Order: sequence, then structure tokens, then C-alpha cells
Amino acid sequence: MNNNSNGKMVKKVVIASLIGATIEWYDFFLYGTTAAIVFNVLYFPSDDPFISLLLAYTVFAVGFIARPFGGLIFGHYGDKIGRKTMLIITLMIMGTATVLIGLLPTYAQIGIWAPIILLFLRVCQGIGLGGEWGGAVLMIYEYAPKESRGFYGSLPQLGLSIGLVLASGMLGLLSTILDSQQFLKYGWRIAFILSIVLVAVGLWIRLHILETPEFQKVKDAKKVVKIPIKEVLGKYLGNTIAGMGARYIDGVAFNIYSVWIIGYLTSTVHISRSHAFNAVMAAALIMCFCIPLFGHLSDRFGRTKVYFWGSLFTGLATFPALWLIATSAGNLSIIWLSIIIPFGIFYASVYGPEAPLFCELFPVRVRYSGISFVYQFSGIFASGLTPIIAAWIYKVSGGNVMMVAAYVAFSGLVSAFSAYWIRKRIKVIEDVEVTSTEEKASNASAAGSY
Repeated sequence: MNNNSNGKMVKKVVIASLIGATIEWYDFFLYGTTAAIVFNVLYFPSDDPFISLLLAYTVFAVGFIARPFGGLIFGHYGDKIGRKTMLIITLMIMGTATVLIGLLPTYAQIGIWAPIILLFLRVCQGIGLGGEWGGAVLMIYEYAPKESRGFYGSLPQLGLSIGLVLASGMLGLLSTILDSQQFLKYGWRIAFILSIVLVAVGLWIRLHILETPEFQKVKDAKKVVKIPIKEVLGKYLGNTIAGMGARYIDGVAFNIYSVWIIGYLTSTVHISRSHAFNAVMAAALIMCFCIPLFGHLSDRFGRTKVYFWGSLFTGLATFPALWLIATSAGNLSIIWLSIIIPFGIFYASVYGPEAPLFCELFPVRVRYSGISFVYQFSGIFASGLTPIIAAWIYKVSGGNVMMVAAYVAFSGLVSAFSAYWIRKRIKVIEDVEVTSTEEKASNASAAGSY
């Protein structure tokens, strides 16, 4: 493939991966935010609003529990058959599940079957999403020039911020043009059903891309691993554990600032739902520019260095952010700044270099399984349980937001330590296990320096 053709293919891969990641986070944010304002009422009615909320968040968490199984399934076949095929399948699964949630009858209409079917669709959605992220990341990372893999590897991560912009913008618009009764009756469904547009575009593009050059070399050399996850958990167990620890701040901070904060702003600070969505959307817009910036900086200064400091800043910034929100008396300027700075900027310093950092923990032959396992299994406690944990901490502490901030700060410390550990582990692999010049160069680029 000549340079011109390769350049065109890279552009196609970037668009294909970005659309899939956008759909992933659009779907995620829709359920996460409507859980506290729609699903708790329509699908989990109870005399105790707190119980309804916990049930809705539990189904939210179930989606994350299903993700690792999707990561194992699609990671396995992605390392044996190829990245492209898995991307097409995962896109269809998660898109179909999201549209069906938008069409699902309520508890009042079909009784207990409503929450049961919702649970099943969340499981399907989780399985599809579990395989989506790893494939989307690898398609770009393995096509990108080695000296700029941090920048290119951060581009699928833009799906998070774009998905947040689209979802929060859509929910904010619907909340503005519809009253609460109309939004609860049918408005929220529109946002779910419209995801079919993104699915159709993403599917068309993915059908027109080729397999990644690096994986094609593995297939041509007949070096495909029989059971990839066995090698991941055997030969690269230390890297796997460190990667899961590094993921902690990502999942916790994201869910605090995009899911938990919506309920807190509307029920405690008493600002309108549309204003709450707009604050998160503003942070997501800023994040669109910051994610590739920090991806580029990881090429220049090293993945672990950027990730280390990003984890610390993101975790510790939550103390002043939540204190300012709690004492803002509904001042929108203070609320916006208190979300934009820690979420739109500091969080991007973690999320930008995260994908290339995880890719460089594993060799090509088991990379899909490795990064999917790290990202999806850690997502159970880092992401799926965070709204429940935050709601519980807030309740038992008597409404003390500083205790919620302490939980975020703790996750930042864990991730910073894990980033340091990753640097040490990569050095061990380079010295003892890596035999090819190409893998040595890849591992060295991830390590960075302190």
C-alpha cells in the first residue's frame, strides 16, 4: 500500500472508530442520566424514591458487568480472526439494543416484564460495548505512525466527549421544548431511537476499511494465539493489574461528573435539568480539544508521565469543584467552571493517553484481548458501581459532598501509583521478555520518564 493510499485508509479508520466510540458514549450517557429521572419512575416504581433510584442504577451497573464478557468474546475472536469483523458485529449489537430501549413499554404497561426486558437489553448493550472499545482503539493505533500513536490513539477517545455533547445536547433540547410530563412520556425515547442514524453511518464506513497491517502480519506469519486471554493473564498478569488500577480514576471521575452530578444538581442545588445538561455539555466541548492535546503530549513526554500527573490533578480537583458547587446557591457561572475545569480539562489528561498506554502493555498477538480485559473488567468497579457508591456515600454522610470528593481523590491516587507501576513493568518486559526490535521500540515509547 503506497503512502497516499495508506493516508486515505487512516482517515477512514479514524472516522469509523470515532463514530463507533461516539455511539458507545452517546448510549451510555443516555441511560446513565435518564436512570435518575426516567427509569427509576417508569420501570422501577416504589414507595421509596431512593430504592427506585438504586434499582435503576443497579441495571446501569449490570451493563458494565456484561461488558467484560463482551470484551472476552470479541477480544478472543479479534485476536484470532481480525479487528474489522468484530467492529461490525459489535456496532450492530449495541445499536439495536439502544433503539429497542427507546421502544420498550413501561412497568405500568406490561408490569414486571418491563424491568426484565430492560435488564436483558442492558446486558446485550454491555456485551456489544465490551468488544467495541478495544476494536475501535486498535484500528487506529495499529494503523498510526509509531511516533504519533499517542495522538492517533487518543482520537477514538473523542467519542466520549462527542457522545456527551450529542446526548446532553439532545436531552437538554428535549427538556427545554417539552414539559416534565411530555419528557417523561415520550421525549426521552426520541433520544434513544435517534442513535440509529449514527449506527447506519458507522456501519457503512466500517464495511469499507481493511484489516490493520500489524494484525495482518501476525496472521500471515501464522502466529495467532490459540487462547489469547490465557497468555494475557499468564505472561502479562502484572501489566493487566496495573492497567486496571490506572483505569480507576477514569471510570470514577467520569461517572461523578456526568451521571451523579446531574441528580445532585437538580435535586439538591435545585437548578433546572436543562441547565445541568448544558453544564456537562460545555465540559464535553472543551474536552474535544483537550483529549488530542494530551494524546500528543504523551508522544512527547511519555504516556506514564502524563497519566501520572493527570490522575493526581483529576482526583484532587474534585474537592474544590464539589465544594464550590455545593455553596454556589445555584450560580450557573460557578457551577459551569466547577465542572469544566476538572472534567473538561484535567480528566482529558487521563482519558487522552489512556488508550495508547493500554495498547503498549500487550504485544499485537493478544492486544485486543488484553486491552479489552483491562478496560472492561475494571469498568465494573471503576464505572458501573460509582453512581451507587456515590449515592450511598452521600446518604450515609448526611449529604456531605466532601466525602464523595474523597472517594474520587482516592481513585486518583490509586491510578497515579498504577501509572508508575506500569512504567516499571514495561522496563521488566523490555529487559527480560521482549525479543523483537519493533516491540522494544513500542514499549520504550510507553514508559516515558519521571
